[in-house]
Amino acid sequence: MKTVVWDVDDVLNNLMGEWFRRSWLAAHPECRLDYAKITANPPHEILGTTKDEYLRSLDHFRMNEFASLKPVPVFMDWFQAKGHLAHHVALTAVPLFAAPVSGGWVFSNFGNWIRSFNVVPSLRSGADLPFTSETKAEFLCHFGKVDVLIDDNSEVIESVRRLGIHAIQVPRPWNGLKGSEIDVLHELEDVLFS
Repeated sequence: MKTVVWDVDDVLNNLMGEWFRRSWLAAHPECRLDYAKITANPPHEILGTTKDEYLRSLDHFRMNEFASLKPVPVFMDWFQAKGHLAHHVALTAVPLFAAPVSGGWVFSNFGNWIRSFNVVPSLRSGADLPFTSETKAEFLCHFGKVDVLIDDNSEVIESVRRLGIHAIQVPRPWNGLKGSEIDVLHELEDVLFS
């Protein structure tokens, strides 16, 4: 069986979209942006704020409302129909304090298929962490056998491809890709079943 590594935020769930709608717009009613206009991640400059303010808002949402996020329906349907045909691993970049929330969400929603949850800590000011892998590519170098990675971040995709791992990018407003989650699944199936 092949091994698929899944990003969590904005792949298995729609964190940015839900945070933007439920938190940012609620706190900033004067904001006239639409989610589709969030063409950068992090989006602080587009939002007219500082990176620290953006991260505080996102982290507050993550710690208080993350558990209520719904899985992306197309991916959940695929797991229910075909998830048993591969090994699945979660690899996310979150602040270490949020890892238990993220891991709990993964196991609550995808625990029938994803049995390994891994974190590359996303640094926050004042955090003093011992050295670990700083990037997902570094983590995957040490992890072992990986056949495909699914992520929304262009830098992650390119760095993982340089390792010789098949990487599939999920289209999101900030990466400028056209297509859909269905296209991602078609490519995934080509890798898994060829």
